[in-house]
Amino acid sequence: MFCYQCEQTAKGTGCDSFGVCGKDPRTAVMQDLLVYVAKGVSNWAIRARKLGVLDRKADIFVIEALFTTVTNVNFDSDTLINLIRTGVRVRNSIRDKYQKACDEKGLEPEKLGGPAVWEIPENDEEIENEAAKLSIAERLEDPGKDITGLEELITYGLKGSASYADHAHILGYEDDDVFAFFHESLDFLTRKNTVDDLFTMVLKVGEKNLRVMELLDSANTGIYGDPEPTEVRVTPVRGKAIVVSGHDLKDLEELLKQTEGRGINVYTHGEMLPTLAYPGLKKYPHLVGNYGGAWQDQRQEFDEFPGAILMTTNCIQKPKDSYKDRIFTTGLVQWPGVAHIDNYDYSPVIEAALKADGFSEDAPEKKIMIGFAKNAVLSVADKVIDAVKNGDIRHFFLVGGCDGAKSGRNYYTDIARQIPDDCIILTLACGKYRFNKLEFGDIGGIPRLLDIGQCNDAHSAIQIAVALAGAFECGVNDLPLSMILSWYEQKAVTILLSLLYLGIKDIRLGPTLPAFLTPAALEILVDKFNIMPTTTPEDDLKAILG
Repeated sequence: MFCYQCEQTAKGTGCDSFGVCGKDPRTAVMQDLLVYVAKGVSNWAIRARKLGVLDRKADIFVIEALFTTVTNVNFDSDTLINLIRTGVRVRNSIRDKYQKACDEKGLEPEKLGGPAVWEIPENDEEIENEAAKLSIAERLEDPGKDITGLEELITYGLKGSASYADHAHILGYEDDDVFAFFHESLDFLTRKNTVDDLFTMVLKVGEKNLRVMELLDSANTGIYGDPEPTEVRVTPVRGKAIVVSGHDLKDLEELLKQTEGRGINVYTHGEMLPTLAYPGLKKYPHLVGNYGGAWQDQRQEFDEFPGAILMTTNCIQKPKDSYKDRIFTTGLVQWPGVAHIDNYDYSPVIEAALKADGFSEDAPEKKIMIGFAKNAVLSVADKVIDAVKNGDIRHFFLVGGCDGAKSGRNYYTDIARQIPDDCIILTLACGKYRFNKLEFGDIGGIPRLLDIGQCNDAHSAIQIAVALAGAFECGVNDLPLSMILSWYEQKAVTILLSLLYLGIKDIRLGPTLPAFLTPAALEILVDKFNIMPTTTPEDDLKAILG
């Protein structure tokens, strides 16, 4: 195996024997093969589309296949093999439709190779052998590290964007142009391309992801309402309990419906914290608050949690034996030996919660504020603008992104503490757990810490920045705004690409730069966007504020 798609990759270069995330070599190569098969589906789907032939099965398969291979999603190699077999059937079906359309129009069908015609072996062992031939390590030799790194940058951007597209699709929000772009870009990756070609596609991925995030924002707010500034309890209350982690709002809603009147308190965890600000979700009285912190602390926190655990989408770690019988997965996330929930039937989760001890008493009450998405912030934009003009607000810092276990992430806690009192801190994603329970006070009634939401709520952050730029009649790069981002997996990659497409400069990225960005590729980003690594809180603040 060889994998360097996440920030915690071994030795900062790549996992080549066992994944730091916990995936074994068999799972790793099956994920590579699943992406390869998705490229084959797109080879035919994009050509069929040009002849007016659409195939929603092909569209959805590609989205789900890419999302399945995001870090900390699916660790079950048997499930991956089944998905690969499904993908081959979907590919052959859209190929046949394309060839039929060509016959009807009197056209000669294109002859394709590679993933478009790859034949799947009969048995699993042979499939694994075939998958091993697709290792990134081989491509690092030919076509080389620069080309391969940029190809992977595009692939990881597509994986992150696919996760957001899948969330939107689940809620019934789709855009055919988005599906078409996924096919176009995967087809592009099966050709030989120059560095310039690849970099152009990098920015196209960022551009299209803006539409995907807009789509998901419309889905979330259209169904559950606009997030509102909300005080959220972060300490347990007495009673039976279920904790929900991941990102998916519909999974939480369905669980809340099924637990009404059952005497079970429901808690959010990790990236689910922002859901407590949506009117359509916080209306449930048994959604009592947030438990724990970011995803990387789950093994200790779930071990101590006296109830059932539901993992939605990504962010799962290898469960401890102490809670393996009361943790459940749903959607695309899976772990071998962990019970999986299909069709939103959460009866097993509820039964496990009722069987467990629950919290025996109320913990001392502590609350934090969340819910400062674009509508909430822009509703007081006039006060913010006046505070800037009056000199009460000197600077805005966007400090957020993915959290992780690798050393160096205390930087984000330290810089948040050291940001001067006349500055506003915007934050989003699970990186906020590094400092979201600290006291920051306010500036003229405006909280100094504004929690915008999940990672996909970067759309809100962008809208806030664009609105402020409009109010001050300047470009976003001219605002007193600095972005200090942490990254871990592919959702953060696609957001970064969107920021680059918008031309946003001077982004500080940490705690380490991506292993797949070679010096030559990084030089392009530095030249065009002045992207830079984080250093120390003291030096970075001095450089920003003078």
